[in-house]
Amino acid sequence: MKSLISQLEFKFSQATERAFPDLTHPEIEITPGTQDKFGHYQFNSAMKLTKRLNLPPRKIAEEIIAKLDLSDEFIASAEIAGPGFINIFLKPTFLSTETNTILTHSHLGIDLPKEQLKIIIDFSSPNVAKEMHVGHLRSTIIGDCLARVFEFLGHKVVRHNHIGDWGTAFGMLIAYMKEVCPEVLNGEQTTDLTHLVQWYRSSKKRFDDDSEFKKRAQLEVVALQQGEPNARNAWLMICEISRKAYQEIYDLLDVHLIERGESFYNPFLREIVEDLDRKGLLEMSDGAKCIFLEGFQNREGTLLPLMVQKSDGGYNYDTTDMAAIYHRIKIEGGNRLIYVTDAGQSTHFQMVFKAAEKAGYLNPEKVRVDHVPFGLVLGPDGKKFKTRSGETERLIDLLQAAIDRAVQILKEKNDEMSDEERAQIAHALGISAIKYSDLSNHRMSDYTFSYDRMLRFEGNTAAFLMYAYVRIAGIKRKINQDVVNLIGKTTIVLKHPSEVDLGLHLLRFQEALERVTDDLLPNRLTDYLFTLAEKFNAFFRDCRVEGSTEQNERLLLCEATARILKQGLNLLGVQTVERM
Repeated sequence: MKSLISQLEFKFSQATERAFPDLTHPEIEITPGTQDKFGHYQFNSAMKLTKRLNLPPRKIAEEIIAKLDLSDEFIASAEIAGPGFINIFLKPTFLSTETNTILTHSHLGIDLPKEQLKIIIDFSSPNVAKEMHVGHLRSTIIGDCLARVFEFLGHKVVRHNHIGDWGTAFGMLIAYMKEVCPEVLNGEQTTDLTHLVQWYRSSKKRFDDDSEFKKRAQLEVVALQQGEPNARNAWLMICEISRKAYQEIYDLLDVHLIERGESFYNPFLREIVEDLDRKGLLEMSDGAKCIFLEGFQNREGTLLPLMVQKSDGGYNYDTTDMAAIYHRIKIEGGNRLIYVTDAGQSTHFQMVFKAAEKAGYLNPEKVRVDHVPFGLVLGPDGKKFKTRSGETERLIDLLQAAIDRAVQILKEKNDEMSDEERAQIAHALGISAIKYSDLSNHRMSDYTFSYDRMLRFEGNTAAFLMYAYVRIAGIKRKINQDVVNLIGKTTIVLKHPSEVDLGLHLLRFQEALERVTDDLLPNRLTDYLFTLAEKFNAFFRDCRVEGSTEQNERLLLCEATARILKQGLNLLGVQTVERM
């Protein structure tokens, strides 16, 4: 079915056109009501149409209501409020029918799109030979959530992990390893990411301080770029060690990505620069080839360069990202591109998008591109999150600590649980708590990391929502009724105000998801699910299920709630459990 808002927009668009036939393309704005007693939805366009129609907004609202079709089972009434708002009430019979659809429709009542889009999402993107840290957490979690939502809504999603696996850093590292651990490079001894990180730091210091070492490192870069076997084998080994370490984290987070690092685009870089040059977009600046774009300048008013080839002939991030956007549109056929990186890269991506448009790679009318920036994760001191020693927190340690804390909380709450069951639930709770805490914040805001807050069983937390699902599972176990067998034989009838309130909110699930796909804010979904859990708790408080005359109908309402809760949490990457 279509979302309630889209159905109302169609109804009010028809009424507006009938009331004012000379009005072209009337703007229709409908929003959920702030309080159900004042209407389930609100029509807000009368004020906006005042100038175009030269009429008072209440008069406009009156004319629209007079032409509104109320003959079907959809709208119960429409009432004018304030200067010209129209409060809309839906019929309980309609809400009951649509709530039943959640149980009988294979996709929770949500129709798949007529046109499937190919959406390419670039997220996570760690650097090879470096630990994934808390700074990668937001990109990974936000990107995964967006991918899950688009996929659920019926689109084809490609998850790209644009890892940093090319460039000067590898020349430095290989040159250093040849000095200190040649046995690792020739395969006589194995190593791990911890050692690679240490060697990388040392190689960076040598590169900055030792001119002779810097020359050797640069020669190693050239050897790698030319495909020299020893250099390439060393690079492959470094990438594989890093890949295994990343995969351990992705497995914990249940995140799936296609590795598409900088090295993938390396063969295209020369062609991209030559194409940009042919199109007259390049200017020389201190020996480097750059694109200068109007609207992008520094504090002094000087235009910022998008440098696609350095003065020494080498390439950089700007070149790779230009090649990537070309490849994702022209070769992979992406209809929408989404880049999930920290807010510090906003200017860079806006410049890449504009340059791609000028080069003819990107047509904004056919392909939508979005940079999805996000704020910082802060420590208790309000500064960028680090360990007590001042090091950046390793992401693997952060995740394991959350699981360990969840084990202790579950021991305190239920010491009769088996160790195996506790470990399983603690894994789900610990990982889910971190994910939900991140996603429930507006992504542009910084937030303070706190295990204590994110693992609470009250408030807007994963534990609170998981427990709402567990409560429904408990109700079903207690009644011991085959719920699936009830579907089709019994129907949900919403009578009590708390039932109507819960049913209406269940039907707003699609609206929440569509908002996420539009503004790319996952907290739209967490807000929806938190409100759903609160409305279910109010229903459970006000409407007895077990032993009531409406037991079967209310049991089905519980089941509909459980299905939406489970699906919504799954889209956040949060795992549900049957007991806690």
